[in-house]
Amino acid sequence: MMCELSPLSRPDGSATFCLGETVVIAAVYGPGEVKIQKELATEANVEVVYKPKIGLPGCTERFQEHIVKNTCKSLVLSTQYPRTKITVILQELQDSGSLLASCINAACLALIDSSVAMKCLIAAVSCVLNGDGTIVVDPTSAEEQDATASFLFAFDSRDDGVLVSSHSEGTFSREEYQKCLIVCRKASKKIVEFYRSSVARKYSK
Repeated sequence: MMCELSPLSRPDGSATFCLGETVVIAAVYGPGEVKIQKELATEANVEVVYKPKIGLPGCTERFQEHIVKNTCKSLVLSTQYPRTKITVILQELQDSGSLLASCINAACLALIDSSVAMKCLIAAVSCVLNGDGTIVVDPTSAEEQDATASFLFAFDSRDDGVLVSSHSEGTFSREEYQKCLIVCRKASKKIVEFYRSSVARKYSK
């Protein structure tokens, strides 16, 4: 796991997040002006735009965009920025597995870099469940294809690690879901520590 804060100069905040060979770059613009038809009187309008590595976004990409947007909306203190817009742009550079979790983590790092007020940090973790019941965290694309079920969990950074959002596909039991949740919650704490060390490293230079 690697990251770089402020790799871009024009956005208000940006970050590159690497998980294995998966690489995503995120840019945050705002709070800024918003068109009247999209203006919200009591809070900021949080938008997320996802750009695939090749071609135009399809249904899968729009669905991923929707998940990241809902996660970011729960993260940002949008009531501090009424009648404005905060835009998060995600560019996929390489997808070798765990792409959606990488997008959420890249967005969180870019929001940190932009100094937008946030309720907490959010750490996203992907895992897959194999036919023999084994759980693989941060799966590769090949591991995702061979799995019987896949999961995405996003947790807040507070001690209890409250589940902010989740997505699952495939066949699994309630007990298997709970096992995956526990494993991913534990892994999310390491991601939060990674965030903090990355920010500390940037400002210690």
